[in-house]
Amino acid sequence: MSEQKTIQSDQSSTQIIAALQRENAVLKEELALMQDQLAWLKKQVFGRKTEQSAVIMDNGTQLLLFPGMQTTGGKKTEETITVPEHKRKKKRTHDDWMSALPVEEIEHKEEHPVCENCGAEMKEIGKEKAYDELVYTPAKYHIRRHIVYTYKCPNCGENPKNDANHTDDIEHCNIRRAEYPKPMIPGSFCSPELLAHIVYEKYGKAVPLHRQEKDLASKHISLLKATMSNWVGIAAEQWCLPIVQRMHEMLLAGTVIHADETRIQVLHEEGRKATAESKMWVYCNGKMNDRSIIIFDYKPTRKGENAQVFLRGFNGYLVRDGYSGYHVVTSVKHCGCMTHARRYFVNAMPKDKSAHGSSIAAKAVEYFARIYHEEGLLKDMSAEERYKERLAKIKPLLDELFAWLESLQVSGKSKLAEAVQYALHEKPYLYTFLEDGNVPIDNNRAENAIRPFAVGRKNWLFSNTANGAKCSAALYSIVVTAQANGLDAEQYLTDLFTQPAGAIILPWKSYGEMSIGKKYKKQ
Repeated sequence: MSEQKTIQSDQSSTQIIAALQRENAVLKEELALMQDQLAWLKKQVFGRKTEQSAVIMDNGTQLLLFPGMQTTGGKKTEETITVPEHKRKKKRTHDDWMSALPVEEIEHKEEHPVCENCGAEMKEIGKEKAYDELVYTPAKYHIRRHIVYTYKCPNCGENPKNDANHTDDIEHCNIRRAEYPKPMIPGSFCSPELLAHIVYEKYGKAVPLHRQEKDLASKHISLLKATMSNWVGIAAEQWCLPIVQRMHEMLLAGTVIHADETRIQVLHEEGRKATAESKMWVYCNGKMNDRSIIIFDYKPTRKGENAQVFLRGFNGYLVRDGYSGYHVVTSVKHCGCMTHARRYFVNAMPKDKSAHGSSIAAKAVEYFARIYHEEGLLKDMSAEERYKERLAKIKPLLDELFAWLESLQVSGKSKLAEAVQYALHEKPYLYTFLEDGNVPIDNNRAENAIRPFAVGRKNWLFSNTANGAKCSAALYSIVVTAQANGLDAEQYLTDLFTQPAGAIILPWKSYGEMSIGKKYKKQ
């Protein structure tokens, strides 16, 4: 009996030990995961935000860019390579852009110059430029008062009293006013220049309306935030939405569209809590075009159906990140983002730089560095040349990268496992850019396009209503597109608001109907 109890006790102890070992393994995995998350958060808050490979070092040196580079005895030896000839852009000097600005000359003369040696009167023999100053003139406000004259015809309605047909009817008099432009917003004192400034300050420079109200008050101008908000809404609905609709048509007619989305909070939206997150989607054309088209589209959710509705009729290449909702969009060729795939491995890099030499994540980042290096050499080529060079130089690198990733044995919830799984899941879409030389390698264009909205959100924090969010989407579309095309956005908005509501003035240098000319080009 005692033997049986001993055996049962041993079995119970073995089970307890096994359970504790399993629990210990789970706790270690959770601890490692939390340490990775903590390190990532610290990097986001205190670390450098750049993702360039040059800042990722291996034992104090830059990661190897070419597979032929070896290290022997602490010194690097590298194979000789031939770099294709390229043209370097001329560095722009101050004189280039200063030459386009008006010049105010201030002359410094002496009324009666006298020689300090002999006392004789000196003669002027020439002049020279001492130095230039860039002068800022603060904005000025004034009232533009419209005075309308009234005219009367001296003949109409004049019947002599001795005329038998004379009547006292005065309706025969012809009186009229001179023609004058109607106010852009009936019943308001808003001018095109003022509204353009308000819109540009908020959507181009991320200055919320309540800060503009304070700034105007410091200049003794009482203009309330609520009034400006109403004006901005009218501008979006009557002037900007027709242009955004035309831009949408042109975007769908292209061959490449980038897509991305970011959060936005709307306080008063039917059927949703004030704390619920809505989404601001952004769509833009490829960087290989002669003009930029960037469109923001507000939607309450992140459902893929939103992208499907916006992109209906488009059958080209859709460049996006790995969000599964984009798979709802049919009739397009899905293109993955190389930067997103690389970013996962960057986040999986070990904290200790001395461990980068044996790190799987560091080796993956090295592969991506080589791919981006080869792609960078092709930027000045035609689409056909780029297509051929990609197949010859970049495709073998991709094949080698994914063959290596598929051979790795990683599991669990670590950053490395997440990076490998993301890359393998996106593999078919990361190859799509090889089909056409005009298709970009990543979705950086959309991420850059959405950045002005993300910066503005840190200042104005939220939208009050869903209609306000839609107006913001239209205004961001106009302002960001104008800036991307090198225009003076505030001047463009001024000329747009000078036109009747509904006029189509597209935000780039030249395009058919009512196009804008060189005078809007940023100096």
